[in-house]
Amino acid sequence: MLSRFARFIKEETSGFHFRLLLARTLLRPFPIYTANRLRALVLRLAGFAIGPKTEFVGTPTFTGKRGLYGRLRIGSECWFNVDAFFDLSERITIGDRVAVGHQVLILTSSHEVGGAHRRAATWYAKPVSIGNGVWLGARCIIMPGIVVGDGAIVAAGALVNAHVPANTIVAGVPAVVVKRLAESDGSGLPRAHAAYMGAYAEQTSHPSSEQPPARR
Repeated sequence: MLSRFARFIKEETSGFHFRLLLARTLLRPFPIYTANRLRALVLRLAGFAIGPKTEFVGTPTFTGKRGLYGRLRIGSECWFNVDAFFDLSERITIGDRVAVGHQVLILTSSHEVGGAHRRAATWYAKPVSIGNGVWLGARCIIMPGIVVGDGAIVAAGALVNAHVPANTIVAGVPAVVVKRLAESDGSGLPRAHAAYMGAYAEQTSHPSSEQPPARR
C-alpha cells in the first residue's frame, strides 16, 4: 500500500520544478518587452543552458518531467518573443542568432496513431534541433524529431513535420519549401538573421518608433 502511494506521489509531482517555479515568480512582476536580458539571466540561474546576449521578451512555458533543465540548450544572440512553448520531454537544441516569433511551439513528444479504440496510442519523444541564424515565424509548430537547417525561415503559422533544409523558406500546413535563399548576404551573417536586422534598421530609423519590431 505504501509503495503504491509513494509511486502515485512520484507520478503526480514529476512535472513540478521548484527552481522553475521560483524563476517564474521572480519574473512575474515584469511586463512583456521589459527585463529581456534579466529573464535570460534568471533562467540561466534556474539551470538552463542559455548563451550570452540572448533575450526573452516574455517568460516561456517549459514542460517536461525530472531533468528538464539539461534538455534545453540555447546559443548566443537569440531573441524570443512572447509565449514561446518548449516541450522538454526530449532535448531541444537551438543555435546562435535564432529569432523566435510570437507563440511558437517546439514539441518533442507525441503519440503513434493507433486503432479506432484509441487513436492516440504509444507515446514517444524525439529531440529537436534548430540551426544557426534561423527565423521561426509567429505561431509556427515544430514537431518531434525535426531538424531545421542553418539560415532557414519558417513562415508564420507553418506546421513543420519534416526536416527543413538550410537556407530555405518553408510555409504551409504541412510546411513545404517555397523559396531557396543565398547562404550569406555578404556580411557574413546567415540570410535569415540579415533579413531581420534589415527590417529592424529600417523601423528604428523613424523617430516615431517606440520599440523594436516584433519578430513574427
